[in-house]
Amino acid sequence: MSTKNKLKILIAAAEVTPIAKVGGLGDVIGALPKALAKLNLDARVIMPFFGAIDKNKYKIKLIRQNIKIGGTSINLWLTKIPDSAVPVYLIEHNFFAGKKIYSTALADGSKDMKKFVFFSQAILENIKAINFAPDVIHLNDWHTAAIARLLKTEYKTDLFFKQTKTLYTIHNLANQGIIKTKNYMAEGILNADLINTVSPTYAKEILTKEYGAGLEKILQTRKKDLYGILNGIDTNFFNPATDKLIKFDYSAEALEKKVANKTELQRQLGLPQDKKIALVGLVTRFVGQKGVELITENFSKLNCQFVFLGTGEKKYEDALLELAKKFPRQFSAQIKFDEKLAHKIYAASDIFLVPSRFEPCGLTQMIAMRYGGVPVVRLTGGLADTVNSKVGFTFKKFATNEFYNILNRALKIYYEKLKTWRLLQLNGMKQDFSWNKSAKEYLKLYKKLVKIKK
Repeated sequence: MSTKNKLKILIAAAEVTPIAKVGGLGDVIGALPKALAKLNLDARVIMPFFGAIDKNKYKIKLIRQNIKIGGTSINLWLTKIPDSAVPVYLIEHNFFAGKKIYSTALADGSKDMKKFVFFSQAILENIKAINFAPDVIHLNDWHTAAIARLLKTEYKTDLFFKQTKTLYTIHNLANQGIIKTKNYMAEGILNADLINTVSPTYAKEILTKEYGAGLEKILQTRKKDLYGILNGIDTNFFNPATDKLIKFDYSAEALEKKVANKTELQRQLGLPQDKKIALVGLVTRFVGQKGVELITENFSKLNCQFVFLGTGEKKYEDALLELAKKFPRQFSAQIKFDEKLAHKIYAASDIFLVPSRFEPCGLTQMIAMRYGGVPVVRLTGGLADTVNSKVGFTFKKFATNEFYNILNRALKIYYEKLKTWRLLQLNGMKQDFSWNKSAKEYLKLYKKLVKIKK
């Protein structure tokens, strides 16, 4: 099929791994387009040109200058997602000149509102400037939600967009983009042609008051247009057999080599080197959603070592640092974003924790399984869709004692039932969490969108 006849998809997002990333959104946008390209779609990405992006590292080239938007102008640059042919357009403007992608941890500051609403309008003007008329603009979270409304209002009679439909993906309903009387998440839900979220269970949960974050009634009005598609992970990037970020490569056929990564990480972080003790990892954002407050001093009674990696709200960072200070032989708290260290933790961990209060999809439990780590997770959202008794351990009630007890049970099996533990590891490593399956589900939605009459 020639490029002319391919289904044209423009994926609009605030983050793209590895070009600019804060969380899981970036991982999704860095991997999904590559899987779509394998399905013979003309998939392209558009994002802001943040000041932190290395122009030389990603061989970014200027392709258009002085594109007018209102009383200002923007420049458009072009690169590719590394190790692919997927084009990535970058919009340059003073709004994006800063080093940070978001002004606050939850991207809820007024500066963020202004720059991402501007970003939405800039996207439409930029694709007109390069004459790329997409069949579907795939919107991601509130940062690009305004596009769905703009296409139905200001651009309604613009013939350039006469065939363009919108898919709005909710990655995290908690981050809504609220300013005064405006809620951009709600705007995206109400105006997009179809909506999806990033796991089947979360798609059901957000229709309830418990998980709907105040938008459950709006979501219920779009229930027939709401789908759940589980995220995948980049199985080439997250592969213990070829991972250049870990010291010792290994596979399901040579799992004993995983132990060497554990003792190496213990050495690096100053923990007692002991290949027999269980190493428990956690890599996340330290915010209320992630359930890190469930980890208390009581966990020091467990026969294991803990390694935490991430950044977030100060109260959670301080609590974890205090544990590491009080129990330096058991706890290591690394308060930073460090991709290399994250991979080392995945490779070293016997057990991996995801005790989330809610979790739209979750990627870390999938990555941990790929590296032979056994997940201990709360039964919610995508965690419920990916972890069961064949691959890990689950608990339902969001409570410290529930979490403690299930982790204690996991440790008991780790120390006393080696064959059972090895089976859990191997079952996890056999799971197919690649984007191939998920991309096919997105293709179904794109085709459904194209059939919708305006």
